[in-house]
Amino acid sequence: MTSLPHSRRVGLMAGALLLSAALAPQLAAQNLFVSSTNTKSVIEYDGETGAFERKFARGGGLIEPEGLEFGPDGDLYVASRSDEILRYDGEKGTFKGVFASGHGLFDPAGIAFGPDGDLFVASGLTDDGQGNNILRFDGATGAFVAELDPNNSAGLDDPEALAFGPDGLLYVSDTPEVGNGPVLRYDPATNDFHSTFIPAAASIPDPTGMVFSPDGQFLFLSSAATSEVRKYNGATGAPLGVFVAPGGCGLNEAEGMVFLNGNLLVASELSHEVIEFNGTTGACIGPFVTEGSGNLSEPTFMTLGPSDSDNDAFRFRKVR
Repeated sequence: MTSLPHSRRVGLMAGALLLSAALAPQLAAQNLFVSSTNTKSVIEYDGETGAFERKFARGGGLIEPEGLEFGPDGDLYVASRSDEILRYDGEKGTFKGVFASGHGLFDPAGIAFGPDGDLFVASGLTDDGQGNNILRFDGATGAFVAELDPNNSAGLDDPEALAFGPDGLLYVSDTPEVGNGPVLRYDPATNDFHSTFIPAAASIPDPTGMVFSPDGQFLFLSSAATSEVRKYNGATGAPLGVFVAPGGCGLNEAEGMVFLNGNLLVASELSHEVIEFNGTTGACIGPFVTEGSGNLSEPTFMTLGPSDSDNDAFRFRKVR
């Protein structure tokens, strides 16, 4: 078992404030930021109406953007299929440079800032067998810190979405080529595998989206393969049934999810829209971002961020 220096352990405890903010009820002044795969950009939408506001981040070598999240410094960090994590100004969206790369980082998908501010990245499994790991980078400098569970005792097979839970553990949705994908947990205090939270038998195929309810009581998984959303107990992982039926409300290849204004938003990749569902019942409300709005094309991950120039770095948190 790998131990962290005392200073980092202290940072984890102090960083609990960030995690609490992540799970607290969201404030009103938030906008929605969506990775638009085909337009190589991140697009911003009004958090109340879903109306297009601006093409927020692009350039800097960004291709097929996936996971994205605002960092503790207020800047936006985006996983690019160029095998890099790129950094953009959190207010203007201008490119600020490559934040992290190398050290086994291939085909990055979900990203998440941890309680101590470090950045965790799901490195996908490539066709030639590279990647397939969870990497940790210093949240301030982008320097490589560690590979989680380097011997892969978890049996990881192409990680996709990342989320920190109410227990402070890192949750990872796995997407093997065949069969259902489990949800695995890792301990950021030790960088070791902790446990299987949802076994494959109780999960869904290709769980590309994962999000906790704002109160942390429930975990939701979306399936790109079946275009549905399922609900689980946020403390035990026990399955609670289908939340959105396959193809519900026009959902077509369900991807990333966020809770906004109490409702669940799901990126519908192949219909090029973001669909809104009642956050309690799963009932269809309808398109939140309409098809192709702002030239949206094949949306994947989403995050919440500050509206306009109100760049408060502690008012957001996402998970795919």
